Amino acid sequence: MEQKLFYLELSSEPIRFDAVSQLTNVFFDDSNRQVFAVRSGGATGCCVKGPGETDLISFCMEDKGPIRSIKFSPNNKILAIQRTDTSVDFVNFLNNQPQMNDMVVYKGKNVTIHGFVWVHEKEVAVISNGSVEMVVLNMEKKQAKCLKSISMTINWFMWYAPGNLALLATNNGSVLMPVLLKQGTITKLPKLEPQSERGLPERDVTLAQIYGTFAILILRPTETRTLSVVIYLLNGPGLSPKKSHVLCLGHSGRFAINIVDDLVVVHHQATGTSMLFDIALSGETDSSGVVHHTPMTPGRPIKPFSLKMPSLSFDGETKKFAELGDFSTKYRYRCETWLHVRTHGKPVLMSILIELMGPQYNNASLPVIENIFDKLNVVYKGHVNAELQNQIAQPSFAKQQSVKSVVPPRVLIDQNDLHAVFATISDTAYCNKLLMTYIHSLAKHKIAAQQDLSKMIIVDLVRHKKFDTLRKLIALSLLHESKPLACFLLSLSSADDSITQMALDMLHKLKANGIIVEVLLGQGKIIDALRLAKSLPGGEATLSARKYLEAAIKGDPLVFYSVYSFFQQRNVRLRGSQDFLKNELCNEYIEHYQNTFCK
Repeated sequence: MEQKLFYLELSSEPIRFDAVSQLTNVFFDDSNRQVFAVRSGGATGCCVKGPGETDLISFCMEDKGPIRSIKFSPNNKILAIQRTDTSVDFVNFLNNQPQMNDMVVYKGKNVTIHGFVWVHEKEVAVISNGSVEMVVLNMEKKQAKCLKSISMTINWFMWYAPGNLALLATNNGSVLMPVLLKQGTITKLPKLEPQSERGLPERDVTLAQIYGTFAILILRPTETRTLSVVIYLLNGPGLSPKKSHVLCLGHSGRFAINIVDDLVVVHHQATGTSMLFDIALSGETDSSGVVHHTPMTPGRPIKPFSLKMPSLSFDGETKKFAELGDFSTKYRYRCETWLHVRTHGKPVLMSILIELMGPQYNNASLPVIENIFDKLNVVYKGHVNAELQNQIAQPSFAKQQSVKSVVPPRVLIDQNDLHAVFATISDTAYCNKLLMTYIHSLAKHKIAAQQDLSKMIIVDLVRHKKFDTLRKLIALSLLHESKPLACFLLSLSSADDSITQMALDMLHKLKANGIIVEVLLGQGKIIDALRLAKSLPGGEATLSARKYLEAAIKGDPLVFYSVYSFFQQRNVRLRGSQDFLKNELCNEYIEHYQNTFCK
């Protein structure tokens, strides 16, 4: 039986509330992410739930008629309630209970109030059919004062809380006016005229933010009688709306749109399916520069979800999610080509890498893995460059203000992450091939290999006796170049004589001449070591005669003679005499010289 694939699923931890009924109305405030379940009948009982487990407020108040809208201020200290077209009530809250004696009533002047939005703890924007008014509340004095206002005919409005952005529809919806509503300010942005003869109803418009840019999404018919979503981005001069993308739906009927982690999710009512779009991916660009996108994947339904609920009935049946008062969504996706721009894409992408590089690996998947490495390293390189620029900021600038920390990309998979993946396959025959693919991807993007990864590559190459490959990597500086890594190379020199020279080559690049001298002495190359040591800071005057004579006495007598003669001449140049100083502790070497070469 074929397993069904779902791209979307409902949260396993939903917000639960009383279902809508003749006595219960439910309101959702997307600013505070609170659900209000309001039960009427004599007194009005209200249960408010937020996204957290402890975000629960329950209270009762006098029933003064049906509620049209209800929202808390950002700090939950004032409750705003709209019951009529002409007024909004503001009630003080103390210890999570309404203080009905401390109520302020805002009344519109010959207008119909469409709604209101909180912009600050004591400021609310009231939007009517004739104006937008910024109202400041003084609950102590029981005053609601208009600070600023703009007058215009408004048919409907929508609100995007994270950006404090309202979209006002005027001229029967044929003109859309974005407005920033912030504390004490109302800022009109350039209007959008989408050329709709009949005007746009509110249900066909979505206000959102995609990849950090405000966006207006509009459902529009096409020549083939299907619908598409036209996306206007507010990223030009003065945030002027610009037609930038078109999402080709290929269906007609009713749709709903959500933005989830910058994915545009379009739900089609008739088929009960949802389509995913990502405007960051390439599409077909028309002559005006607008990019046309088709769904990333075929439309599929949301994964079914049910809860077993306590029941007074004998059957105790599990109820479907739609029958309950629950509200929450999240997404799941499987396409690695766009996981790197998803907020929670890293765990999924890491699992894909582990799967591709795991026991089921085959050579056919190598190009796919290489492509993933390259995409990851494009992001990784951008982050490395940003950190570098941050570190080399001008000192004078750094004194004036602290250097800002670099914000990592949504999904950053660096060498430490890949090192962990490679560690799981280090004993396999194909690990070397994948390591080489990754190191070449790093080199392609001019990213320096780090020490742990370089050490893993060295161990793998030595184990498989691929010394020529190792030599080339070192010659091309594709491995991490450091004194510790060079010393690690030296510790493996018993595997092949060429490894010592590779380590010396790396030390030479690092100008670590002091370490090279020690290596040469350990190899018995006393003359070479002495010749190099003379070029070190301080020159021959700082050389320890005992150190070199001790190494020379173990080998060829002629080498000992040459080294001894060198230090005699050095002593003459420094002190005018061939004699060694007592504190140089060279008596045994003086005696050996006299017994061997002076008889």
